[in-house]
Amino acid sequence: MTWTDFWALTATLNGKATEANCHRLAQRLSRRPLPDITAFAEHHAEALYRLDQEQFGSLPVVGMTTETGAPFPQSGDFFLYARCAVVAAGREAWESALSDPAEFAPYTSLDYDGERLLYIPDEAYELATGKEWHRTTRYCYESFSNKDGWPHLRT
Repeated sequence: MTWTDFWALTATLNGKATEANCHRLAQRLSRRPLPDITAFAEHHAEALYRLDQEQFGSLPVVGMTTETGAPFPQSGDFFLYARCAVVAAGREAWESALSDPAEFAPYTSLDYDGERLLYIPDEAYELATGKEWHRTTRYCYESFSNKDGWPHLRT
C-alpha cells in the first residue's frame, strides 16, 4: 500500500473521525487483503508519529483557559486525539499541519475528537479474520514517543 492508497482510504472519513465514518472505513479496509490492513496500520501510525512534535503538542486547547485565565494545555491523550483529527481531515490538512503549527491549532478545539481513528486497523482486522489483532507497528503513535519531535525529552 502506498501513501496515495492510504490517503484515498482515509478520504472515506469525509474529514471527520465520527463513529459511522470510522466504521465505514474499517469495513472498506476489511475487504482488502491482510497485507493491506497491516500496511494501513503502518501508515496510520507513521502519520500520527510525524505529528508528535512539541511545536504542536505545546499549543493550547482552543477555547479553553485555566482558572487564572491562562491558556489550557493539551494533555497527552488530548494531543493524540488532536493528531488523529488532523489525519482524519485528510492528506492536505495533514501536510499543511506538518508545515505550520497554525494549521494544526484548530484541531485542538473540543469540536474535534479523532480518538475513534485509532481503532480502525483493529476493527478492520477483526472484521476480516474474526480474531482480535494484537499488533505492533514500526512507529509508536503515543504522545511524546517521537524523540526527534521532543528534543528536550531525550535522555
